[in-house]
Amino acid sequence: MRAVRYIWAGTALIAAMSATAFQNDKNNSAYRYRWRDASGQSYFSDSLTSDALKVGYDVVNSQGMVVRHVDRQLTTDERAAAKKVADQQAAAKAVADQQARDDAQTLNAYPTEEAYTAARQSQVDNFHQAVNTTQLNLQGQEKTLADLLNRAGDLERAKQPVPPYLTERIGEQRNTVAGLRATLQRQQAAEASAKAGMAADIQHYRQLKAARANGG
Repeated sequence: MRAVRYIWAGTALIAAMSATAFQNDKNNSAYRYRWRDASGQSYFSDSLTSDALKVGYDVVNSQGMVVRHVDRQLTTDERAAAKKVADQQAAAKAVADQQARDDAQTLNAYPTEEAYTAARQSQVDNFHQAVNTTQLNLQGQEKTLADLLNRAGDLERAKQPVPPYLTERIGEQRNTVAGLRATLQRQQAAEASAKAGMAADIQHYRQLKAARANGG
């Protein structure tokens, strides 16, 4: 009987020690939260409060060491501003990534500066040819308009009415001439831009070649 009591007592002691050890482990693994208010006063708590969320807080382990810092909650305006900055950064990165792809494609397509320069000059020549073609077309359309206007002028000087079809034809021809003049202006601007940018493009090509040669 005495042996049985000893066994039961030993079992109870082991259970109590296990429970104590479990509780100690639980307490040792627990985290607490620390934050400071606007006046600099420090606070510790086992749970987060609205004040802690507003000002930001540290997560502290049982040894009193900070394991993580959480910034304060952003206001609506601050979140909007942060999103705007993030969107701008993402857009800038997208542009930079696209430029990198374009540069790589340029180097692959034109292995030498001579080949690249010839290609750029060909683009300028194409713009110039388009300008010449439009100028010739415009001259012909302007002559046609002048002929129509002369016919209408002759009728008016002869005290005769200008037929509706001729009036309509003059309106259509004026629109054609106006459209060609606008096209010519765009083409001339494109040619000028291509000429002006050619030197800068060749310099950029040289920089890309140098960067690739240096392992960039």
